Amino acid sequence: MLLHFSVLDLHAYSTFPSPRLWNIQSVSRKLEESKRIFASLLADKSLPIPEEIKRFAAQVEFYNDQTDKMILPCPLKECEVSTALKGVEASVALAIAQLRFQFPEGENHVKIDMQHALLFLFMTYIASVDGMTKFDKNVVSKLKATDLNRAQSDLYRRMSANLYKTKDDKFYHIHGSLEATTTLNMIGLPAFMPELNSDYEKIVDVIQGAVAKYTAAELEAMNNERRQAGVEALKPEQFLESPHGKALSAKPSWEIKTLETSTPPAPFSPVSLASGEKPQILKGIKVLELCRIIAGPTVGRILAEYGAEVIKVSASDILPDVPFFQVDGNVGKHTTDLNLKDPNDRTIFEGLLADADIVLDGFRTGAIDRLGYGAEHLAGLGQKRGKGYIYGAENCFGFEGEWSHRPGWQQIADCVTGVAWIQGQALGLQEPMIPPFPKADYGTGCMVAIAVLTAVYERATKGGSYLCTSSLSQYDLFLLKQKQYPAEIWEEILAKQDPTVRKLRYFDSVDMISRTVLQSMKNVDPNLFSNEKYLDSEYSEGFQGQCKVLKGVVEMKLCRNGFNCPTRPNGYDKPEWWM
Repeated sequence: MLLHFSVLDLHAYSTFPSPRLWNIQSVSRKLEESKRIFASLLADKSLPIPEEIKRFAAQVEFYNDQTDKMILPCPLKECEVSTALKGVEASVALAIAQLRFQFPEGENHVKIDMQHALLFLFMTYIASVDGMTKFDKNVVSKLKATDLNRAQSDLYRRMSANLYKTKDDKFYHIHGSLEATTTLNMIGLPAFMPELNSDYEKIVDVIQGAVAKYTAAELEAMNNERRQAGVEALKPEQFLESPHGKALSAKPSWEIKTLETSTPPAPFSPVSLASGEKPQILKGIKVLELCRIIAGPTVGRILAEYGAEVIKVSASDILPDVPFFQVDGNVGKHTTDLNLKDPNDRTIFEGLLADADIVLDGFRTGAIDRLGYGAEHLAGLGQKRGKGYIYGAENCFGFEGEWSHRPGWQQIADCVTGVAWIQGQALGLQEPMIPPFPKADYGTGCMVAIAVLTAVYERATKGGSYLCTSSLSQYDLFLLKQKQYPAEIWEEILAKQDPTVRKLRYFDSVDMISRTVLQSMKNVDPNLFSNEKYLDSEYSEGFQGQCKVLKGVVEMKLCRNGFNCPTRPNGYDKPEWWM
């Protein structure tokens, strides 16, 4: 079924029929809610979406024939939000295409499959190397050993990033990040405990016992002293009543700040349409990606999908990264290792930077500034070279407010904003629980990509340099604004789940939760994660195997959305522009 609407319909869809009218079997109702959220985004005056871009919403169509099979056991409207965000992304892409290629008015349009948009929110769990997914122990033989501190591969150390109950009966999410030792030592445990022999239940008991010796306030103080990621699991109203919650809820979901206006409009490089091949809207745009894990690399992945030349810059010998996330996150990019504290590597990086259009920052807030390559510095460089820069950045807590400096991950954002409490209560528990899959990571990546694409349009028409930002907490706040499914719909969703889903508890790891939910969803639709309609398959020299990754969600009629090179591990290529 295809549903189509224009900007003229925005007012008509500004309100949505009572949730009690919903029926999980009704494709049109789920599509209607996606339309409503899409319309609300376009109508939101606080969001930096130029009016000339909004008119392209009329060329965006949503469809799905299998809504009843998209049974994600999360009470929040993740699928509809993802679909709506992809609709905004598509609107900006259409505006760039029209500006660049001057297609006949109305000839270009976009289709977005809701099921595809849902898969986008957990695409690393769909990726595989020679048929092996994230949960296959043998896949490690195909991966680059970037887990330098064994914070991922050692189950005990991995469980230092988890939710536990405190001495005062609160719930606190400690997070050892990619290092683990600091957090484990903080709660009185050794860095390694090989005697536990990867026994999941024993490990939970040991770490839970250690955390239970402290109150939430004591853990918070210790965490802050050591500059570790971690947070008490708050209920939504508690977060909104906090000073940081008040500050962040007053902000739009993503922002674009103009850094300078003296540089002239930046023309696109010429692209011939005579060959008959579909052009890519970002062909010729150069991107330097300084990111790890998921949210930041998702921004670069989306830009690569539209044809940008992306180089992911890492330092594999000194900065750890999650090995399997690179399978999906590095598709369409070249990757290179440069230590930006080394004078020789800085010289090489600055050579790349001289020709770059976009820089992506996914590190702890201020880290890239301290290296000398922050947004304000790049704006000055742009003025000197006569061509502006676009700087895209994401973090956990947002870029203003008392907690903006704090490090964090998807689980931390889900705990602090109240998403974890909603997930736990929806499963009948009086405790928080981390939702399945890193959906806030992917949603935030999409939001920053929308901002960056908008800045590409603005730079091409007006000139200037731009800072584009969003955060995991801002994504969660937008998700929460859409409310939960009504009770009868949520019960229908739960009725389709495997009984193991209802047995999950607050202390279960994000891996255990995601593995359990993934299997439950496969039981509903065995083909959901192997449908070739949604997958790209290509041999990767870097991973020495056939890699499958999710295709781009946006289906554009007159432009090609697809990757220009196979995926590869970090540090695989020479530090040079390659297209």
